[in-house]
Amino acid sequence: MRIAEISTPELRPPAHDPQSPSHHQDNHLLSQIECKIKQTETHPPDTPLPDSLPSDLRQLLTHLTQLLPFPTTNNSLKLHLWKLSYRLWNACVDLSNAAAIRSPSSNFSPQNVAMLRHVAADMLFLAVDVVGVPSPVIKCASFYYKTGLVWHDLKNFDLASTCFERATDLISKLDIRKISDAGERKLLLDLNIARSLTAWEISDKNLAITLLNRSKTLLFGSPVHFKALANQFLAFAKTALSRTENNGSFNEALKLMNEALELCEKGLSISRTREETVEIKELKSKTLRFISAVHLQYGEFESVIKCVKVLRENGGESGDHHASLPVLAMKAWLGLGRYSEAEKELKGMVVNKGIPEGVWLSAVEAYFQAAGTAGLETAKGIFLGLLGRCHVSARAAVRVVHRVVGDDGGIEGSRIRAKVVSELASDERVVALFAGEAVAKERTAMHAVLWNCGSGNFRLKDYETSAEMFEKSMLYVPHDIENRVLRAKGYRVLSLCYLGLTQLDRAQEYVIEADKLDPNIVCAFLKFKICLQKNDHCGAINQIETMITCMCFTPDFLSLSAHEAVASRALPVAVAALSKLLNFYTSGKPMPTAEVVVLRTLVAVLSQDLGQEAEVLKFLKQAYDRASKLGADCFFGKGEVGRREQNWFAVTAWNFGTKCGKEKHYDLCAEFFRLASGFYSFVVDGQLEENHIMTCRSLILTVSAMTASETQRMIPLPDAEVKCAVELLERAGKILNSLSVGSQLTDDKVDTIESDLFFMYVLNAYDMHGRLNNLESQQRLVKSFAGTKACSPQYLLQIGLNASQGPRFNVEVATFALSECLSGFLSSASPDYQNVALIVRRLIAIASIHKGDTDDDAVLSMYKQAYRIMVGLKEGEYPTEEGKWLAMTAWNRAALPVRMGQIDVAKKWMNAGLELARKVVGMETYQACMEDYVAGFEKKFHMQVAGESRPQLGQQHV
Repeated sequence: MRIAEISTPELRPPAHDPQSPSHHQDNHLLSQIECKIKQTETHPPDTPLPDSLPSDLRQLLTHLTQLLPFPTTNNSLKLHLWKLSYRLWNACVDLSNAAAIRSPSSNFSPQNVAMLRHVAADMLFLAVDVVGVPSPVIKCASFYYKTGLVWHDLKNFDLASTCFERATDLISKLDIRKISDAGERKLLLDLNIARSLTAWEISDKNLAITLLNRSKTLLFGSPVHFKALANQFLAFAKTALSRTENNGSFNEALKLMNEALELCEKGLSISRTREETVEIKELKSKTLRFISAVHLQYGEFESVIKCVKVLRENGGESGDHHASLPVLAMKAWLGLGRYSEAEKELKGMVVNKGIPEGVWLSAVEAYFQAAGTAGLETAKGIFLGLLGRCHVSARAAVRVVHRVVGDDGGIEGSRIRAKVVSELASDERVVALFAGEAVAKERTAMHAVLWNCGSGNFRLKDYETSAEMFEKSMLYVPHDIENRVLRAKGYRVLSLCYLGLTQLDRAQEYVIEADKLDPNIVCAFLKFKICLQKNDHCGAINQIETMITCMCFTPDFLSLSAHEAVASRALPVAVAALSKLLNFYTSGKPMPTAEVVVLRTLVAVLSQDLGQEAEVLKFLKQAYDRASKLGADCFFGKGEVGRREQNWFAVTAWNFGTKCGKEKHYDLCAEFFRLASGFYSFVVDGQLEENHIMTCRSLILTVSAMTASETQRMIPLPDAEVKCAVELLERAGKILNSLSVGSQLTDDKVDTIESDLFFMYVLNAYDMHGRLNNLESQQRLVKSFAGTKACSPQYLLQIGLNASQGPRFNVEVATFALSECLSGFLSSASPDYQNVALIVRRLIAIASIHKGDTDDDAVLSMYKQAYRIMVGLKEGEYPTEEGKWLAMTAWNRAALPVRMGQIDVAKKWMNAGLELARKVVGMETYQACMEDYVAGFEKKFHMQVAGESRPQLGQQHV
């Protein structure tokens, strides 16, 4: 504020010589100072004050100080200085007021104005002993006090302290007992308090408290002074409490509050007016409340209860009813574990209309935090009671619901909380708080709290509680176009909850409502899940079609649908989803899952269902075609992963081929083995041809299955299939030859390349070449096989039997194979004479059919070989029936030569039959008859006798 210019007596000329140099110098400096002050007075408020102005005035004042002391007779000079000081001070006040009116972004420099104020105070100090001005010392001290306050506000505590100390030095020369003016007395106290506050700010706490204690001597019995000093003690206590780091600071703050409380008590004892009494009582109550808060903060709950009791009982009915008292008492009772008293305090807030919303909210939160789930019902009752007592804001409702929701783990605790939240959120009065656009933010917050609560219970798989929370959250979603998507989202999540509860009809209702508001792929997927739960496979497949047509469709939904279908054992649905997914790979676009994985999954799913061999074959063919088109490395992948994928498809095709073969589905068997050979022949990531043997097996088994199918259907293979079989066998033959050339068919590798593999190859190749009438190839094939270590007499026996029967009879191959087979059996340490007898009989039959008419000796030689085999054998070692057959057929062969008069030929056959009969057990009777007939034949037909025939021995001749 401006300071009125002092009234001074008329200035007289100085008594000293006006022509003296000192007089002229004084006037010159005062003129310069006055010029600067005028510059300050006329300075435009909207332009910044020049930085040079305070420094120029300070320099002129320094020059003036050098002329001290002023002559005591020159009082007019001192009065002039006082007027100039007041003018400068008032100019500073005007600048500050103008700056306060303008915006904060103005160019006002408070530091420069503060320096000018400081110059004005120093000017008064130079003329403090002026005559004619009342209380000049007090006025000068007041200038320094006010300048110190300005420096204090600017956080320049050093200059503030300098000003306060200069003012204190001035006042210390006065006898304060003689000061009777109330304003001057108040200045003395305020100066001491301001100096203490500055010392506190520079962390000189001892000096600050000492100055406050020293201020007790400046109270002058005034209630106003007592209140001011008590306020400062309380302010220091609050500051100390905010910086509390240990119990020492706590004790210090409590000590300062007690000082303030004592001052309040003394102030009350001397107060005379009602206004003074009321003000000091309010300060006393405030101090006691802070003392209670300090005790509460440090867990001294009994002390809190005592303070609250004093506050309430002080003055009877007019006692303190501050809104914080129930909160302090309640928290203290909670700290003491006395929940019933705490609940009483909390319920008492309901009837106290003076308690602000923030206070009772804090109380409810504190009670709930201490009492836990046991206090849920109480907290709910308090809140609903407050709704009827006073206006409760939507923000308060959000806070209460959020606190009730809490972070309690476990299903039981969550259910209890959710029940209370549900009752709160669904109360009509609570819902009404959120009506209108003014509380849109709070409505969104309430929806978020309820939604998150539902989500938490959903993660705990407590779908019932989750559904209840989501339903209550829908109460806070407006029914307008802007919130249509949010409402649809709520319906979808409710559908998920009821899916989890297997309430499928209700889940379907919600998803239908969501689809009406916001049709998208999520709705289609939820309908798909509901169809799966209802075992409606057709409906689920239809929803897959719907998903594909959605704008927001991504292939991931098909993968997810397949996963859900497999989990529900809805294999046809899984197949449909994966089949649709495969259609997207032909476009060449990047896909989240590799095509080989989809095909493998699809085949694996089909494998779980019986009778799906044709579908499995279809997708295995598709996998083979894609691998052939894209390349094995690109389709299967590289490295170990690619090799595993390739092997999986090859083994699957092989296993299905084996399965179909066992079930005599030879057409499918041939297709599967053909695919297996294709998969095994792929080379992945440059791997060596490790699957040659399996490729060869697959090729050979393919042809075997084709032959078996022909036999089963009794329809000859078409020429095209025969040629295809020959090509497959040529591939197998090349593999076998490469293995043989690579020394893989050595003695220790015969077991690796199973001998029956070679045999099957030869048997099939022989058959197919026979169909093409390629006899030379047949013969070359069998002879080549006979020269390998994989060949065995059993294999040759089978080849010989096949070659000697059927429509494509091959004498050369049959004879060669059976002869080699016979040699092999006979060279064994323990020959199998059953097979030997069979071979001998078959060789005799072949020779009889193809050479009997032209080369009778060839047939006879076979009988003689049989005889040589039988020589030396134990009785019964050679099959008896076969021996009898040999003896009888050899004897019967003499019948025709006898009729034809070929005596020598007849004798050879009769001798052969007789010799064989002698080696067979059980033919003694036949042998005697034979011997008698031979003896009589030799006597009677010493010469060639024509027309006589030998007797039959009870066996038809061949």
